[in-house]
Amino acid sequence: MELVSLFITSFLVNNIIFMQFLGVCPFLGVSKKIDTAAGMGIAVIFVIALASVITYIIHHAVLVNLELEYLQTIVFILIIAALVQFVEMFLKKSAPGLYQALGIFLPLITTNCAVLGVAINNIIFEYSFVESLVYSIATSAGFMLAIVLFAGVRDKVDYADLPESLKGSAISLVTAGLMSIAFLGFAGLQL
Repeated sequence: MELVSLFITSFLVNNIIFMQFLGVCPFLGVSKKIDTAAGMGIAVIFVIALASVITYIIHHAVLVNLELEYLQTIVFILIIAALVQFVEMFLKKSAPGLYQALGIFLPLITTNCAVLGVAINNIIFEYSFVESLVYSIATSAGFMLAIVLFAGVRDKVDYADLPESLKGSAISLVTAGLMSIAFLGFAGLQL
């Protein structure tokens, strides 16, 4: 039951985009089409889950044992960069259309603060390996939910009759703010 609570809390209540404000750059940049948003969400789920597993093992097996915890951020960034390169090569071979659609935002997963934030949160919150994995998957699934919902709303807003001053980025930021407020409704959700 504790793992289910952790999953729901990480997925909805403390959504990485709307409550922690991590990963906003790809959230705003790749959310123009639902297909690209879903592709980015899947790539982020894969990178965050794998990065969390590897960083957890490296942290506890190497950094703690050698008393090199101060190198944590640098090591985590190197691991994340290597994983993103792997994902980029994989998508280029297996899904060239998605690779082209994601464009520059795919390598930007390396600098997506959500990926590093989840890896560091696993250490700060002192999660066990299983809790770390559940937190990582739930958080990245929450990222995917947020970006796909936002892409769907942006798709509808693009066809709306809006004043000139609200078109483009302005209405996107207003929409993101309203979605963040809507996600506040999950704050009272307890299992």
